[in-house]
Amino acid sequence: MKPLIHFVHGKESGPWGTKIRYLADIARQMGFDVESLDYSATFDPAVRVRMLTDSCKKRPASYFVGSSMGGWVAMTASAAIPVRGLFLLAPAIDMPDYPPHRLGCIGNAIEIVHGWKDSLIPVENVIRFSREHKCTLHLLDDEHRLKNRLDQVGDYLKSFLDRMENRSC
Repeated sequence: MKPLIHFVHGKESGPWGTKIRYLADIARQMGFDVESLDYSATFDPAVRVRMLTDSCKKRPASYFVGSSMGGWVAMTASAAIPVRGLFLLAPAIDMPDYPPHRLGCIGNAIEIVHGWKDSLIPVENVIRFSREHKCTLHLLDDEHRLKNRLDQVGDYLKSFLDRMENRSC
């Protein structure tokens, strides 16, 4: 069975938006199975965590790729569901309307891409988190959705998965 990547969409996006479709195609070409649940029935991040963990009980995931609120969901779910790594896009870190996140992955298994011009998630939050956990952080000249640099985000995902799959445990 191929390793599974769960894509976790943001608060107001959907399970197969442009970004997830693009990145999922890269993952499939690399030999991964992909899943992207529809979380749009709720804006409650804790409910979304339960949806993801319930899905992973049926078939465990190797990686979570989360965007915005989905980044928070992926981080927090990783505390309950052991995954090999997290790839986070503009993750909702230290946001006032969110409970504190939990984290199950170590820093060298976390890679974050964030836009310098993100008006929703302050770049300072992500820099602080990355420094504290010693994560790889890519800061791009883009906004929250990272739509202007999607090709570069795809290159980062490919590199991350190559590195994670080829590292010795």
